[in-house]
Amino acid sequence: MRVKFWIVAVMPLACLAGPARAHHSFAVFDADKTVTMTGTVKSFEWTNPHSWLRMVVEDPATGKPVEWMLELGSPVQQERVGWTHDSLKPGDTVTVTMHPLKDGSRGGGLLSAKLPNGKIAGNGGLRPDSERSSKNPGGKPAGISVDAN
Repeated sequence: MRVKFWIVAVMPLACLAGPARAHHSFAVFDADKTVTMTGTVKSFEWTNPHSWLRMVVEDPATGKPVEWMLELGSPVQQERVGWTHDSLKPGDTVTVTMHPLKDGSRGGGLLSAKLPNGKIAGNGGLRPDSERSSKNPGGKPAGISVDAN
């Protein structure tokens, strides 16, 4: 009887540990480097657990188009800072600022994007440590849309 009790008590806890262990950190991004680039939206994936922006940018070394993948927060996090599922459409021109991947591959963590409507939108999933305060202990709410003009 005692063994059954422990199995029933421990199994739900073990099931909850899986999702927590599966989530990654932002350690793959080089927070010491910030890159800004302009390109054309290939796709904007509004999906959990992270939204993704695929864009085509001209490689400055070769002049050929190359694809970059940028990670954003979840749709709920992005909505909190003004994004919608149709903020970007294939063919839109977008200027992004990001922390690139440490391994040098073409990807990164989006910090902000200048949208086609002129608004600047940030990444709702990131809260820069340098902008923490007593008012915003988790960091400044990244990406509250402002007019670019």
